[in-house]
Amino acid sequence: MSSKIPIAYIEMRVFAHATEDLDKVLTAAHNVLPIESASTAVFKKTDLTGHHGNPITLLEARIKSRKVAQAFLEKLASGLSIMDKEMLGSEIVQHLEKGNLYIRLDKQSAYLGELKLGSTDTIHLRMHFLKPSAEDVIGICRRFGLLP
Repeated sequence: MSSKIPIAYIEMRVFAHATEDLDKVLTAAHNVLPIESASTAVFKKTDLTGHHGNPITLLEARIKSRKVAQAFLEKLASGLSIMDKEMLGSEIVQHLEKGNLYIRLDKQSAYLGELKLGSTDTIHLRMHFLKPSAEDVIGICRRFGLLP
């Protein structure tokens, strides 16, 4: 792959609810990252309050290195099942906005070391591409094997 991957940055966000072990949520988030950055990624912690007054911790990290962003995209492409890739491909327009690709991964699966798309209790990813057109982003995702 080209060393000039057109991703400006990748943002990861995950919520740790009061009933969850914060260390396990961090483990799930680190498991999504490529080996190159899993041990060095720094997550910013923000304490929030839920609708019913329950404590929630928001964990956020940003990957700015293009080398790590490429490794991240390659890990995501190799880790997702064909079924997840086909579902993402069929819904891709709903995941794109202004050069950003939004993906949600199942937090429980990530804790177990598996990458699966999810819709509830997820790890939120936003990949910001330098080329903002949907066609360019889709083409890049296909080139890396993230889409069928």
